[in-house]
Formats: sequence, C-alpha cells, structure tokens
Amino acid sequence: MTDTPETDLPETDLPGTDVPDLPPRLALAWGVAERPERVPRRELSIERIVEAAVEIADAEGLAGVSMARVAKSLGFTTMSLYRYVTSKDDLLLLMQEVVLDLEFPPLHDPADWRAELREWALFTFELFRRHSWVLDVPVTGAPVTPASLRALDAGLRALRSTALDDGEKIATILLLNGYTRNAAILDRDLERANTAGTDTAASVGPGLADTLRVLVDEVRFPYLRPIVERGTYAAYGTSTFDDEEDVGWGLERTLDGVAVYVAAREQARDAEPEEQPGSVPEDAGVAEALALAQRYTSDPKVKKAAARRKDVERRLREEQKKVRERGKALREARKAEAEAVRAAQEKAERS
Repeated sequence: MTDTPETDLPETDLPGTDVPDLPPRLALAWGVAERPERVPRRELSIERIVEAAVEIADAEGLAGVSMARVAKSLGFTTMSLYRYVTSKDDLLLLMQEVVLDLEFPPLHDPADWRAELREWALFTFELFRRHSWVLDVPVTGAPVTPASLRALDAGLRALRSTALDDGEKIATILLLNGYTRNAAILDRDLERANTAGTDTAASVGPGLADTLRVLVDEVRFPYLRPIVERGTYAAYGTSTFDDEEDVGWGLERTLDGVAVYVAAREQARDAEPEEQPGSVPEDAGVAEALALAQRYTSDPKVKKAAARRKDVERRLREEQKKVRERGKALREARKAEAEAVRAAQEKAERS
C-alpha cells in the first residue's frame, strides 16, 4: 500500500448553471459524467478503482497497470470496471488527477517570485519522483483537468508580482515544468540503471578515470580532454544524482534567465524600476525549498488538511449542483408557463 490518500473525484468544478458536453475522460475528471449505481457488495467506485491503479503504478510502474490487473487487486471482474471507467486512457487521466491534487506551498508575503517559483518547481520535481510513472504518460496537450489547472494556477501565483503578460507567465511555467520533468526523468533513469547494474560508467569500475585518459585524446576531443585529464569528468560521471546540487544548480540558472527577463519587463514598464526580488542568484535557498517540497508531499498533517479541504469542496459542489438543478427546474417551469400562456392566447384568437 502507498501513502496516496483516498481522494474523492469532484462532483463538478464547473462554474455557472449549464455544464457543457465534454469527452468521457474529461467529464469523469470534472465530475460531470453519469455515474452508475454503486454495487452494494464491497462498494466498487471510481475512487477505489483509481486509488488501486495508483498503488500498482507506484509499485510496478505504468506497465503494470491494466484494467484486468486493477480489477483483480479489488476482487472484481474486468468487465465490472468498465461500468465506471470506459478505457485505460480514462483511467490514466484520473490517476494523474489524484497524484496532482495536492496542496502547493503557501505564497510569500511580501511576494518573492523567485523563491515561490523555486518552491513550485522543486515541489513538482518531488511529485514526479514519488510517482515516476507519470513521466511515462504521454503529454497530449494543454492542461484542462481540475488538478492540472490547480497546479498551473499555483505556478502563475508565483508570478503575480511581476510585469510579465499572460503569455509570458504561461511560457515561464512551461519552461520550469519542462526542466523539472526532464530532471525527474534523468533521476529515474539513473536510479533504474544503478538498480539493474547497467550504468555504463560504473561498469568500467574504479579505473574509469585512467581508462578515459587513454581513450579521450586531444585530437578528437580537444575541449573534453583537459576536463578528463583533471579527473573532473570521471568524478562527475560516477557520482550519484544529487537533488540539491544537480537539480538545484540547473534550476537556479534557469531562474537567472527568468530574472533577467523579468527585470527587462520591469524597466520597460517603469523608467526607474525598483530592485526586483530574485534578481540576485539565491543558491542557498535550494536546500530549503527542496526540503519544503519533500515535506509537503509526505507530511501526514498536510495530507489530512488537503483531504479535509477536498471534503469541504465536495460538499460545496454538491450544494452548487442542487442550486443548478433548482435553477434548471425553475427555467423549465417558466418555459412551460410561457408555452401555456401562448397556447391560451392562440386558442382565444381562434375562438
């Protein structure tokens, strides 16, 4: 069993009174799909199906997830699952919703876009690392599901104090998400190689540095040769993946680039711009931000608070659904009344 909390998929998160038609998988994610009556015996539900699938994926990877495998783990037939989830693609989307529906770190007061964006990026990296199977799910387009949009919203929140326009803010979030995703893939692949004993550098053994000094000559590798000669490359190639040093260094350099662009946008907006938070590299904040990300993804109190928040949101959605239903009934009653009046008028005119 994993520490993934049982999560209620939403009744609906859509505003307004009329819910638009959505593809089946999005309707399930937004909680507007028609649900079958629950089976009284052992209470099979969408939530139980998704939770079981996440547990399998966390333990065995995405390749271990199939409708048959999930059904077996729950003690049901495969066909019984299709009453709730119509395809594996739909199941994968709902699995992502569950692992993404977490509380992101709180905002800073006063706003500090760099610190907040760092925390958001490392939080995302930690989520990818804890549920590495998410990295194997193909990206099929822009986020359109509730949890993925909440994650995007949390990233945009970090940029609220900047002069970036809407497109620039979204592009910045995509840049950081791409970096953390690639870093998580590298972390996962190196871990797999170490576990399987297929690390090509490690397979050479302790004599890697001497071997490379023989093979890497200055004619074919003029710029790599000095680094190999000093032993730097061998030391780096055989070291384990370090989150703070490897992920943090690349993240800070990415944020440096964002800081330059943010400062330029501030100068364009104001002839005498104030010094912007984050304009100076803050490598010292990486360890703290990474620890915060790890704490938020594993702290039982945070999970309990998130579960409580989701329960309140679910009850709120139920009340909103009732309001929509009453509004719909009222509109239908008014329509029927208008039709009756019109029919009466037509009858009177014919008399």
